[in-house]
Amino acid sequence: MKIFRRAPTSELPFSLSAPSYIWQVLFFYFPLFILAISSVVDVAKSGAIVGLTFEKISLFLHPTYLKVIFSSFVMAFANAIICLLIAYPIAYFLAFTGKRFKNLFLFLLIVPFWTNFLLHVYAWFFVLEKEGFLNNLLRALGIIHEPLHLLNSLFAIMVMMVYYYLPFMVMPLYSSLERFDFRLIEASLDLGASWLQTFRRIMLPLTLRGVRAGFFLVYIPSFGEFAIPELMGGDKQMFVGSVVSLYILGDETGSLGAAFTVVASVCLLFSSVLLYLFMERLFLRRKHG
Repeated sequence: MKIFRRAPTSELPFSLSAPSYIWQVLFFYFPLFILAISSVVDVAKSGAIVGLTFEKISLFLHPTYLKVIFSSFVMAFANAIICLLIAYPIAYFLAFTGKRFKNLFLFLLIVPFWTNFLLHVYAWFFVLEKEGFLNNLLRALGIIHEPLHLLNSLFAIMVMMVYYYLPFMVMPLYSSLERFDFRLIEASLDLGASWLQTFRRIMLPLTLRGVRAGFFLVYIPSFGEFAIPELMGGDKQMFVGSVVSLYILGDETGSLGAAFTVVASVCLLFSSVLLYLFMERLFLRRKHG
């Protein structure tokens, strides 16, 4: 009886998480299962299931669609790398330099997420349009004489992507650097190493887990981004999110959208595994080198 009474008490904290697992199964895994099934099921015009077919998947192995997937790879990878180059100094400042105002800076980093995403997009419209802030500033400085066409371009897409995803890179890096022992840097500099050598041989290996976490937090959602390329690119650039929305929102092309989603997801998974293994190898080489 004592064991029977004690068991529910010990398992109670774990049982409280059951609704979250049920929620994931119903609204994440089950829709993904339906998506995968609909991409290979052959349905007649009457609505009856005829059998299985891979024609819809093979359709998206055409070079045109592979080029779209490759463009999304380039956009996601470039966004992750740019965010990393900007976020590492910011995280370093928050962890080591700005300790007195650390909470304030973290608050300023997170506060944009309290507002609607569309407000961020329209704010950048006012910055990048022909008579916007950036063009007026460049003309006032005498750098340009005619306004630049910044909106509806790849430049506008990347600016908005970096702006929106930068906090996702800063937070893991900050978490990793906050636990970093600064005395290791001081010891390295005292022993005659340069800042570059200290970064390569000490800081990077010991914070590479945070780098890897932030990289994939940016890379994976950037690959399927739809709203930013659609709004900032003026529908001139085709990416994975654009193609998926085009087919999914069509009247009779939902299964094609599901098939393309499966193909793009497999490519994303394959590229993520390769990048993960590359970072793991880099981590081990830096650690033992």
